[in-house]
Amino acid sequence: MAKPKSRTKASPPPYHHGDLRRALIDTALAMLREEGAWSFTLREVARRAGVSHTAPYNHFNDKAALLAEVAGPGFQSLRERLEGAARAPPRSGRQALIGIGGAYVRFGVEQPAHYRLMFGPDLAEKERHPNLQAAADATFAELTGALTRAQAGGEVRQGPVHEQALIAWSLVHGLTMLFIDQRLTFLGVSSAEAGRHGRGAAVTLCDGLNKR
Repeated sequence: MAKPKSRTKASPPPYHHGDLRRALIDTALAMLREEGAWSFTLREVARRAGVSHTAPYNHFNDKAALLAEVAGPGFQSLRERLEGAARAPPRSGRQALIGIGGAYVRFGVEQPAHYRLMFGPDLAEKERHPNLQAAADATFAELTGALTRAQAGGEVRQGPVHEQALIAWSLVHGLTMLFIDQRLTFLGVSSAEAGRHGRGAAVTLCDGLNKR
């Protein structure tokens, strides 16, 4: 069993007058990465940010609203990685899917606490957080876009793109969680190894989708 990583207490980001919202988001993100969880309270976030315990309510109705703002940049970062992996030339639809598989798993392994929050039950009611839903949809669109290209190029069989995307997402998400939960230590736990296995999973998926 892997030894738990030692945690170094992160310094709270400096609070600048007039930028309280940003300071609270940055503080919550620092606490998430430090603790590997989000069991902290709004009062604790306020204390770390150096403001009164009522200050967060000037910008966030509750803790979930703050966590949604923390999760949003995670989806943006993941989308940028998937976009880079899919668009780096030369990229056929199949190559884009393989690149996306590696980039997706590697992101989760490198940012485990953020990844858990992004896909965890605390933010499942995304209708409460339309900006978060939009960020998640934009990320998913990178996958559907690659599948559309692969279908157009005859590299995977024709079919409902969203159904194929759901299968692909389930595969890489499951693999990512197995790595994060340290269930695959026999494969190596580095982000590079995780990315390699993510690409391998995508190869297997593409081969399966190419069968008539």
